[in-house]
Amino acid sequence: MKVFKFGGASVQNIERIHLVADILRAYPDQKILVVISAMGKTTNALEKVAEAFFNNHKEEALQLFEAVKQSHLTTAKYLLVTHYNEALEQLSNFFTEVEWLLHDKPVRDYDYYYDQIVCAGELLSTGIVSAYLNEAGIANHWIDVRDIVRTDNNFRDANIDWAFTQQKINGEIRPLFDNNNIVITQGFIGATDDNESTTLGREGSDYTAAVFANMLNAESQTIWKDVEGVMNADPKSFPDAQFISDLNYTEVIEMAYYGAQVIHPKTIKPLQNKGIPLHVKCFLDKNLPGTVIHNKPVKGLPPIIVVKQQQALIHLHSRDFSFVGEKPVADLYELLAEIRIKPNLMQTGAVSIQVCLDDRADKIEKLAFAASEFFEVEVEKGLTLLTIRHYNEDILQKMITGHTIELRQQSPETVQVLMLPL
Repeated sequence: MKVFKFGGASVQNIERIHLVADILRAYPDQKILVVISAMGKTTNALEKVAEAFFNNHKEEALQLFEAVKQSHLTTAKYLLVTHYNEALEQLSNFFTEVEWLLHDKPVRDYDYYYDQIVCAGELLSTGIVSAYLNEAGIANHWIDVRDIVRTDNNFRDANIDWAFTQQKINGEIRPLFDNNNIVITQGFIGATDDNESTTLGREGSDYTAAVFANMLNAESQTIWKDVEGVMNADPKSFPDAQFISDLNYTEVIEMAYYGAQVIHPKTIKPLQNKGIPLHVKCFLDKNLPGTVIHNKPVKGLPPIIVVKQQQALIHLHSRDFSFVGEKPVADLYELLAEIRIKPNLMQTGAVSIQVCLDDRADKIEKLAFAASEFFEVEVEKGLTLLTIRHYNEDILQKMITGHTIELRQQSPETVQVLMLPL
């Protein structure tokens, strides 16, 4: 049993969907559970739908969703022949699911509506790809992952009910492989006890695949991407980024913690728990060896560079110049947990705390307002957070020269610098 995950870039157009079929043909007679993300930039487009709806711009939301609909229908028309009508019926059900919501008025938190709308991306892409594979002679069974992965109602960052999900996988997924070599499902999404859709955090499809790999006791998990494997930096921003052939679980967890987009932060632990190797391979050339991530020591790694844009720095200063001790810090962490936002960097002084966070306006505003009860609060935006693991002074100076440094934290292994861009 293998688990494959195909990201949005690998199914963003007809040519690339053909490549997915070519890859699966290269593994004849093998049992493969395939997790597929939303096509291309669909998630971004659906996020705009959710924002418009929540801001009571109903007509704009419907127009934006119509563009998503037409894009998927066009792909289906050009990709499918004998299976088009069947696929159209399935797609229409997903369209209706969202449009029914968009004709209502928002009465719940934004995160709830985000999940109900954005989850459509994965459902649409897998429906189309599954139909194409069946038409191309690659028999598969499509499932709605919301019937399998049970979560709590922590919308946009839901936690999986492992016992219930394992029971569903044992009872409903494993038997499918008695008659099918390939099962197609979605990443990133799940559902609550009340059958409300949830998402597992941005880029959560990797995590979904790892959950299935763990619960199916898979021999391996493979993430198919548009790069040759894991690189030491984002090749879109750093053209001279280096390929890394071997990594271990610990290093990848560190990379994910600091914001590297290669592997979702939650992905590694389910694999590590059962010693399942993770392969990162190139769908543009399936014959390239790719990167393997395992539990063995790895030495001689190059500097690993992670850049996070759109950062906010919250300056918290004690009102009476009293020392910032355990109580104020504990209060701050309680606020962060309550608002469901994670700090990327924190620094504590005698009478102040500085917290760097992803600039999500709604969350930042809530945190600043709540913290003002205990602290004097100032918010600074438009910052960039640079993290370099296995750094050397030459590369650090090259990266920070000309920038205004707001915060810097350093250990023998890792340096982080929060700075204003040039």
